[in-house]
Amino acid sequence: MTLHLLSSLDGRYNQTTSPLRDHFSEFAYLRNRTRVELKLLPALSKTGMVRRLSPSETTQLETIITNFSDVDAEQILEFERKTRHDVKAIEYFIQQKLQGTSLADLIPWIHFGLTSEDTNSIGQAMALKESRDTVILPALRSLISNLSAFAIQYKATAMLARTHGQFAVPTTLGKEFAVYISRLKKTCDEIASHRFEAKLTGAVGNFNALQAAAPQVDWLSFSREFVSSFGLEPNLLTIQILPYDNWVRYFDLLRLTNSILIDFSQDLWRYISDASLKQAVVANEVGSSTMPQKVNPIDFENAEGNLGVANALFTHYAQKLTVSRLQRDLSDSTVRRTFGTALGHSLLAWSSFQRGLSRVAPDEEKLKAELNAHWEVVSEGAQTILRAVGKADAYETLKEKTRGRVLTEADYKTWCNAIEVDDATRKKLAGLSPETYIGLAVKLVEQIAG
Repeated sequence: MTLHLLSSLDGRYNQTTSPLRDHFSEFAYLRNRTRVELKLLPALSKTGMVRRLSPSETTQLETIITNFSDVDAEQILEFERKTRHDVKAIEYFIQQKLQGTSLADLIPWIHFGLTSEDTNSIGQAMALKESRDTVILPALRSLISNLSAFAIQYKATAMLARTHGQFAVPTTLGKEFAVYISRLKKTCDEIASHRFEAKLTGAVGNFNALQAAAPQVDWLSFSREFVSSFGLEPNLLTIQILPYDNWVRYFDLLRLTNSILIDFSQDLWRYISDASLKQAVVANEVGSSTMPQKVNPIDFENAEGNLGVANALFTHYAQKLTVSRLQRDLSDSTVRRTFGTALGHSLLAWSSFQRGLSRVAPDEEKLKAELNAHWEVVSEGAQTILRAVGKADAYETLKEKTRGRVLTEADYKTWCNAIEVDDATRKKLAGLSPETYIGLAVKLVEQIAG
């Protein structure tokens, strides 16, 4: 029962994170490594070391992979309880599957010349690649698409920007979203183009056993072709384990993506707190157990928390997986089993963020009233117009008039009428207003989100 599961990803948040199970569950890890071991047999057959396989025998091997079941996984675990070695257990499982068939003579060739980390690295790289393509990228692209729709809808919705927490010149809500969209698109593109490495190089990376058993085979080419057959990049220069720099680069892209969204979540939280954004009131929902008026920004808070958990793991991967004692220690193995957890908290956060986004809209009346209450914010434009006509003390003039003060429309218009400038310049100054002083914000939104 989900009520008794240790992890919230498999319990409370199961519906959101379940797509990752097919890639990072124990079942998936066993299935992927079984696939690697079975694919080795026809690959060896191509070298001439192993007899040619008939079409029906090739199909038989494929069927073991495609029909891999919970019963099969349990059989492997039963072997592991005796061996206390997960990959050796997979080897024994395949031996059992081939016994009594026309493939029984291939049993000595199972796991031939490999070390466990050849099987593991390919199996886990497959999980990273396939989860990226089927779960991670679609979720991230959906988020970017929804953000883009929001940005376009509110591309001209003017609002006061804040720098150092103080009112600054106006911007638009859509343009502020577009900044994040641009950042997210860049990381998304890099995530999509990342190519995952794996290895088949033997116990310490020198192909020792393979070279000793069959020096006539070009094992470097064999390794390249075998690893590439899974859509992965072969790394031929390794110790017993794959140097995880390549995987860490992928995790760093996800960590950067999450950091961008933490920044965004906190901004949206502030906009909601300031009532610049209003949240939809959903019937039957409760905001507080004791304060009935509350509508809390819980989706953005949930996103922020889960993004932080994911990034803590991604940070640990960068610290731990880049370090190994000599040719191998086992401390990386247990860490690698948490990849699904880091990705799960990321996926959960992205989902929460999207749900929060679907429930917010600008309070346009409030934004307009706030703009019209702070005409001092057009002083940047006014002093720049004055500079353009050669007024040397333009900045100082506006500083004396506005610094630490709030200007009304009447205050600003009085200043415009009193300043000594030509009629064309006065017209430019009078044409400024907080609602329209938004520069190229609309065009910028259309370029990135249109």
